[in-house]
Amino acid sequence: MAKKRILLKIGSNTLTKETNQISRGKIEDIGRQIAELKESYEFIIVSSGAIAAAKQFVKLEHNGQEINIKQALAAIGQPHLMRIFQENFRELGLFTSQCLLSYSDFEKPESQENIKNTINILVANNFIPIINENDTVSTDEIQFGDNDKLAALTAALLQVDLLLIATNTDGIYTKSSFKNGEFQTITDISQITDLEQEVHSGKSSHGTGGMQSKVEAATIAQKASIETWIVNGLKDHFITDALNGISKHTKIKA
Repeated sequence: MAKKRILLKIGSNTLTKETNQISRGKIEDIGRQIAELKESYEFIIVSSGAIAAAKQFVKLEHNGQEINIKQALAAIGQPHLMRIFQENFRELGLFTSQCLLSYSDFEKPESQENIKNTINILVANNFIPIINENDTVSTDEIQFGDNDKLAALTAALLQVDLLLIATNTDGIYTKSSFKNGEFQTITDISQITDLEQEVHSGKSSHGTGGMQSKVEAATIAQKASIETWIVNGLKDHFITDALNGISKHTKIKA
């Protein structure tokens, strides 16, 4: 039986558990779940967190533009981030690989083919691709959405079975419940236009995305006939709980 393919997108808020540093415990939690599910599912990860990883180690001296500082931090933090993944996953018998992509890669048919072929070979050989935006050459994600769009484009290109976006809420809340602090999750929805009316704008604390960028990601996925789930990555076992139907999360139908 063919394994189902999941593209897991992890934002900075999830990886830091809303603190100022990358949480090894959270990365271990993700690894443990992947190890538990590996007979039935294959995973491709799109991970933010390079800038957050760098901020633990350095304070840059500069008089440049803010965006260039962030690009420099991303360059410093990316190897640290990969090392933390590698160390934690290796202890669980999982192998990792790094793929840095930028938006222009999705515009050229030749690049698309190369991405697809490379990732398929990695996955076939039990290496988990960990994808991030190539922040030193491109600033799109730093400015516009914490890898949500990158995750959706990658999911569509690889024709995955499920796009799983981990964030810091139990999915998308209805606007009215958000306003009065009751936080009621929209569990199943197929019309994205209905969802857009419920989404409150605003950025997350570490990431550059808010719910708006997740809805845009789900729109890209839906056009490619892929279901998107928005789950609470701050909770332990968030992947297995979502797959077993025991957590509150938002499912946006294909």
